[in-house]
Amino acid sequence: MKYGFWQAVAWIIIYLGLVQLPTILALGFQAPSAGSFAAELGAILGLLALGVLAMQAAVSGRHRWFAVGAGMDNVLQFHRQLGIFALLLVLAHPAAMLIANPTNFAFLDPRVNLMRAAALNFIIIATLILVTSSLLRLTFRLSYELWRVIHGVLSILVIIGGLSHALLVNSYFAPDWKKLVLMSVVGLALLLIVESRLLRPLRMLRRPWRVIEVIPEPGNATTIMFEAQGHAGLKFRPGQFVWLTLGDSPFSLQQHPFSISSSAAHPDKLAITAKALGDFTSNLSAVQPGTHAWLEGPYGVFFHDAARSRGAIFIAGGVGITPIISMLRTYRDLERDYPLWLIYACSDADSILFRDELNEMAAHLPLTLVCVLSNPNEEWNGETGYVDADLLARHLPEDNDVIEYFLCGPPLMMDSVEPILIARGAALNRVYSERFNLV
Repeated sequence: MKYGFWQAVAWIIIYLGLVQLPTILALGFQAPSAGSFAAELGAILGLLALGVLAMQAAVSGRHRWFAVGAGMDNVLQFHRQLGIFALLLVLAHPAAMLIANPTNFAFLDPRVNLMRAAALNFIIIATLILVTSSLLRLTFRLSYELWRVIHGVLSILVIIGGLSHALLVNSYFAPDWKKLVLMSVVGLALLLIVESRLLRPLRMLRRPWRVIEVIPEPGNATTIMFEAQGHAGLKFRPGQFVWLTLGDSPFSLQQHPFSISSSAAHPDKLAITAKALGDFTSNLSAVQPGTHAWLEGPYGVFFHDAARSRGAIFIAGGVGITPIISMLRTYRDLERDYPLWLIYACSDADSILFRDELNEMAAHLPLTLVCVLSNPNEEWNGETGYVDADLLARHLPEDNDVIEYFLCGPPLMMDSVEPILIARGAALNRVYSERFNLV
């Protein structure tokens, strides 16, 4: 299922309604307050901050029901932007309250009330750490695993702290029934964290996988083949991805997303292909057959429906071929005969992944294969340079209102190719892009 305009509008309305629930609950069912404008604004900013922070648990928890069709990369980008917005709200709340009444500084003064001041200062500092560590994780040289611990623990504590502050300080929640409703609403957000961090791994224990083969690939990449153990496997659509955990238990901080590179026609045997770009991916080549594995998914709306397709154009760069090779393998296994085009850009001939298999597919499928090298050797007689308008005009057909376009590769390539496709007549709802920037 992929997004349409009205689906997007519906989810935005739902999100805004849920975020504003604490504010609606506070302002409703009571007479207007006689406080100053600054004080009322400060209270509303604080309640809105609590709503945004609580909803972050739904946005970031990889829940299949949330924003169905939006795509995981889009949802997590939205999560990052809302984190910045939440931080601004958290900082604006005490600022507005101090402007309204400077004596409110006593709430932050440990000399007046140590526990209350410590709790409020913690919320501010913890939210600042949450946002900055997420935006600047690589700058701070935080490992992904350490960042997950920091993010998970602080998220729970900030939400609990914000809830406690609203219940104990804000006169809007003086009635017991309002306290109960607010605790129930925010408590649901905390339950979502429990579901994603505890209940989901428990369910994964019933669906183990085992590494059956580790294959070295060109360009310092590795393919790992998995086989389902005691279950039917994982039904997925070609182009989707999973979160992988290696080891004896799914309760691990080392959980990383990878596109599935195998055919969707064989759900009991899955494969991922990854280039060595970090600590985790650099060690994939050392994984031994027989290693236990846990796959959470599938996720993503970057998929090709081979059973209903009337033709597709794939444009890949480097390791961005991995979700597309899954689509092509599925197309081959289902014996479909609709026309396909693949423009595959790499730095050099030694970096072309699945080269022999792609050539074989081009010989037996209605597939037009064009490899483009930016740094070719003297023996290369194919396309050189970069994927630009001239190259696409030479090899792609005119748009016919049914062809779908799938782009996956380096951000610079995708940012330059997308407007070219639109200029050629491709409608936005037929151009799908996948960016590997989830963590």
